Amino acid sequence: MEQYKKEFIEFMVDSDVLKFGEFTLKSGRKSPFFMNAGAYVTGSQLKKLGEYYAKAIHEKYGDDFDVLFGPAYKGIPLSVVTAIAYSELYGKEVRYCSDRKEEKDHGADKGSFLGSSLKDGDRVIMIEDVTTSGKSMEETVPKVKGAADVTIKGLMVSLNRMEVGKGGEKCALDEIRDLYGFDTAAIVTMEEVVEYLYNTPYKGRVIIDDTLKAAIDAYYETYGVK
Repeated sequence: MEQYKKEFIEFMVDSDVLKFGEFTLKSGRKSPFFMNAGAYVTGSQLKKLGEYYAKAIHEKYGDDFDVLFGPAYKGIPLSVVTAIAYSELYGKEVRYCSDRKEEKDHGADKGSFLGSSLKDGDRVIMIEDVTTSGKSMEETVPKVKGAADVTIKGLMVSLNRMEVGKGGEKCALDEIRDLYGFDTAAIVTMEEVVEYLYNTPYKGRVIIDDTLKAAIDAYYETYGVK
């Protein structure tokens, strides 16, 4: 496992973004883990978050893109901090763009988007926190494609939960890839998280012990990709 992935797993734990216990997800599923990117709230956390996204995007997609698109609302700060990090780490200027939930009908920046406008020929990387069902892409992809003649090169999320999407057979990231025809990737997968943290002391405690591992295994027996 790459060093930045190990560091990112520790970063999620330290930032209280990745939690373990009993959680009811938006889908109604009862999950033994929960990831909330909204818990990244400090300047140093956001700086590091952008750097991890930038490293993962650079490794997966290279530098052949022009725009980072972050769907509202959580994707807005993600696209901003990653654009900053990309400039600092790789010396490449990329633009950020996000959509608005409600169209603005006044002012110089009226319209459906924040940040840079999308232009014909733009190569776009989509950026999100986590994708469980892929529902957000149903709204976002038509908006992006409808704004200009762009190419969506891929999607990067922070955590692949590795559970079945709406179709009930593939994980949400694979469903998105097959439905829309662009690559999908995550900084880390839940399998990598478990591999790294299971029965391994971190800062004086074992985060995933045998009991929690059994609960995670049981969850994937029901909702995991077969």
